[in-house]
Amino acid sequence: MTRNQALEVLNQYVKQDNMLKHSLASEAVMRAIARRLNQDEEKWGLAGLLHDVDVEVTNADAFIHGQKAIEILTPLGVDTEIIEAISLHNECSAKVPRSTIFHFALAAGETITGLITATTLVYPDKKLASVKSKSVVKRMKEKNFAASVKRESIMECELIGISINEFAEISIAAMLEISEELGL
Repeated sequence: MTRNQALEVLNQYVKQDNMLKHSLASEAVMRAIARRLNQDEEKWGLAGLLHDVDVEVTNADAFIHGQKAIEILTPLGVDTEIIEAISLHNECSAKVPRSTIFHFALAAGETITGLITATTLVYPDKKLASVKSKSVVKRMKEKNFAASVKRESIMECELIGISINEFAEISIAAMLEISEELGL
């Protein structure tokens, strides 16, 4: 599946602007992580882009979100490794635990985008360019800040050999590259 085809599928199933922006941010972060780890940037980018393809179909029901994506993406011939990573990014619905760097990277990468976005929105200028990695790491420790963001998922970055400080830097830089599309 090409990126353009993935965007068509995403836009077919996801209508909320913030969810589309989250998907684009996740794609950017996954591409950056893939570059850092010498992995397949296209594959990892598609996983980031499509990881929430079923979020509106499932009404974000944590017990099925991720599993409906299998039904959507399999008939389209999407790479089985991408489908597996997507099905495991939400541990509430996953049938087995995450076990590969691809799985851990997607869970951590898509989750940190929410924390970075929330951090950006509390800045007076609401600009991603103002956000520093140390601010994101500091916000990780504030459990009431962006309370729905699963810090333990973000910390899976350590399972792929990247410290939280470097992970925040990589993720902010990746999102900065598309800040106009993200409205940040």
